[in-house]
Amino acid sequence: MSARSRPDHERADDDATDAVHRSAVGDDAVEEEVADESDRSTGVAESTERPTGRWKGVSALAMILGAAGVILSRPSLLLGSVVAVGYLAYVRAVTLPEVDVSVERSFDESNPDPGDEVGVTVTVRNRSDRVLPDLRVVDGVPDPLPVVEGSPRLGTAFRPGEAATMEYTVSAKRGEHEFAGATAIVRDYAGATERELTLDQPDVLECTPSVDPTREVPLRALTSRFTGRVETDDGGEGLEFFATREYRRGDTLNRIDWNRHARTGELATVEFRKERAATAVLVLDLREQAFLREDDEGLHAVDRGVDAASRVFTALLETGDRVGIAGVGPEEVWLPPGTGNEHWARARELFATHPALSSTVADGRTSVTLRTRRLRKRLSPDDQVIVFSPLCDRDVLRAARLLDAHGHLVTVISPDPTTEGTPGRDLARAERAARMADLRGSNIRVIDWAPDEHLSTAIDRAARRWTA
Repeated sequence: MSARSRPDHERADDDATDAVHRSAVGDDAVEEEVADESDRSTGVAESTERPTGRWKGVSALAMILGAAGVILSRPSLLLGSVVAVGYLAYVRAVTLPEVDVSVERSFDESNPDPGDEVGVTVTVRNRSDRVLPDLRVVDGVPDPLPVVEGSPRLGTAFRPGEAATMEYTVSAKRGEHEFAGATAIVRDYAGATERELTLDQPDVLECTPSVDPTREVPLRALTSRFTGRVETDDGGEGLEFFATREYRRGDTLNRIDWNRHARTGELATVEFRKERAATAVLVLDLREQAFLREDDEGLHAVDRGVDAASRVFTALLETGDRVGIAGVGPEEVWLPPGTGNEHWARARELFATHPALSSTVADGRTSVTLRTRRLRKRLSPDDQVIVFSPLCDRDVLRAARLLDAHGHLVTVISPDPTTEGTPGRDLARAERAARMADLRGSNIRVIDWAPDEHLSTAIDRAARRWTA
């Protein structure tokens, strides 16, 4: 039954019930309930209304002009006071329009590589039947993604059903980046009151590195029981000639030195240099102190270290070595050494999505000594360690020496974040050079990796020094 066809006494009862309800919960609660329903219908996660203060001085001006006009008997001042009061009356009469705004966001590339430029298109639409005289929208760009072109801001007036588009470009960084809902501010015609809205439109831009391998990483002679590429000082099965020995019953025919038998009539067995698979754990310096870079536009040392670790990981895995990942930072990072495609997939996901490996500085202090002791308990006796650190302080030196003292051969790949030009920069550069010399003096290999240099070039240069 419609309201028009209902008896008068029933409609009166309903009106009385509504009045009792309003008196019980208060007018403000009813208005809040209506606003919440409106927000839910428009996808608005949060709404705040406040005065702008734009007309704050007009009321004081009206009072001053009126008082001065009466005291000085000046009609012109009284007229000015009347005009000011008229403006105030207009401001009071104007109300905020209904807000029904939608936001759609799209990317021109859904899974970019680190460093790629990704275009973002945001479409804002006025879905209401009211004119929005002043609408300003700011998109929720994640902090790690710098805007390199365009602007994530839009300001315009909207007619009913009208849409506007803003386009900008961000530089992709490694990891998953969630775009928060856009923030919209709507003002009335007089600009006296504004409503701030958080438009609930989350999107995720996932940037997964391709993890291309670098050149073969020269590992040390300490090896595991698995067959691989690292040469040992033992003879046996292999490819490179090692020595000959007296023939023993059971030796295979293909290992007998038949040339010697033809010359002397003696049987001798050829031994080749054994090759074994190494087990390496890649340790990343993820402390706040390691987030250093040469200039404001370059990558910081942690980003470069993570990129280098991903390439070294793939290179070692492709040559048959067992590889693990660890981190020294506020958050735990650990992937036990392993091999195979499944292990590679787990490592690729860790490099792309682990929050400790993101481009933003993690909060919290880190005890390098405690982290190193915990790592040492996880390492097997034959595990080698490759540390990725800018060597920004002596804590890394102590950690490397501690691992080396417990029999783990250590190699340090150090992205260089220093530069020249000021006394402070020159001092930081000299201190880092002294730390590298200190490590080399302790028989720990160090690869100094300059910002404008390929990692493979830095490894080749260091390897020539080791074999010299």
